[in-house]
Amino acid sequence: MNKLKRNLIVTAVIAAVLAAVLGTALLVSPDDREGGGPDVRPAADAQPVRADSHRLTDPKKSELTVVEFLDFECEGCGAMYPVVERLREEYGDRVTFVARYFPMPGHRNGELAARTAEAAARQGKFEEMYTKLFTTQKEWGESQDWKQDVFRGYAKQLGLDLGRFDAALADPATAGRVQADQRDGLGLGARGTPTFVVDGAVIPTPASYADFKALIEERLAD
Repeated sequence: MNKLKRNLIVTAVIAAVLAAVLGTALLVSPDDREGGGPDVRPAADAQPVRADSHRLTDPKKSELTVVEFLDFECEGCGAMYPVVERLREEYGDRVTFVARYFPMPGHRNGELAARTAEAAARQGKFEEMYTKLFTTQKEWGESQDWKQDVFRGYAKQLGLDLGRFDAALADPATAGRVQADQRDGLGLGARGTPTFVVDGAVIPTPASYADFKALIEERLAD
């Protein structure tokens, strides 16, 4: 390997490390940019689940709780979406699956998508918007264009009252609700998405449905 090629590889590695560090730093203390919100600091009393957390399943007798801190624009979260759907269909009568917001600053519309889901939740349509955002992710994700009109179109498709939706989307309390999830995630050790918390502890993201299923089976057998 010649010296020039070796230097280029070293430079690329350093750049990747710096990008990862910067991404975490921006999440902890993001700029006050459009959709970026104020500083988000780790919660001192971080909890995996709170009373207002969005539960995708609510079994009468829950034997296990699986929490996902997610970013609707994250491709990794998009890849895990069908896995989680399959698992909650299979274990929904025994396992509580919870979705929590953790938009990353590198995604132009991640925070807006989280507020969109929360605005829908105010009309009892969180799960429907959660599904809509993930199943359409390839249509709007990784874009540098502001997608508020697209998301408003989704709200209309779901039959939401658009006046109430617009008001909720602009309400500082909606952004605050998203930031509250972020603070809990940071306090628990999340630094990227998806981050899964099982039995109150962050776990490495399972590589496949089979791996996740095996983990759940193991915990249920304890």
